[in-house]
Amino acid sequence: MAKVTWKPGNMLYPLPVVLVSCADKKGNDNILTVAWTGTICSDPPMLSISVRPERYSNHMIEETGEFVVNLTTEALVRATDFCGVRSGRDVDKWKEMGLTREKADMVCAPLIKESPVNIECVVTEAKNLGSHVMYQAKVAAVHVDDSYLDEKNKFCLEDAEPIVYSHGTYYSLGKKLGTFGYSVKKK
Repeated sequence: MAKVTWKPGNMLYPLPVVLVSCADKKGNDNILTVAWTGTICSDPPMLSISVRPERYSNHMIEETGEFVVNLTTEALVRATDFCGVRSGRDVDKWKEMGLTREKADMVCAPLIKESPVNIECVVTEAKNLGSHVMYQAKVAAVHVDDSYLDEKNKFCLEDAEPIVYSHGTYYSLGKKLGTFGYSVKKK
């Protein structure tokens, strides 16, 4: 097998694809799709999202320093795509996609009720990195849909059928291949 060298670019795929809800100080809100996201720290719990400065939602995050990361599922794939290709300047994404606002506990941005996991975030640092502003944020609260809890109260996200994004395409997750530490587990 031969390797072909390409110019530098982002080829770290697949990625989580999330719906980020945000609001300004006047209470106007919006949803945007973000694939440039990830965990950056576990103690304290922190994550990051990267947003283009020209996106309609960017001024809301700048103004309040808050947002909610809402995990996506196969049932939300159409909304996930729509919220990434339509601007909140032109359309009410909540109404168009039939999504329901829920009040957050710690931030002014609403949760998306249809999402199995909502992560309330407070920005700790914004870095302008070129095409995107990276918002590093502390996790202020996490909400999980109790219908995905098993009899031992373990959260089973796989039952919600989460999706990922890879080079322009949305995918459902495939079969289970192993669990953390299985390669060294004693038989």
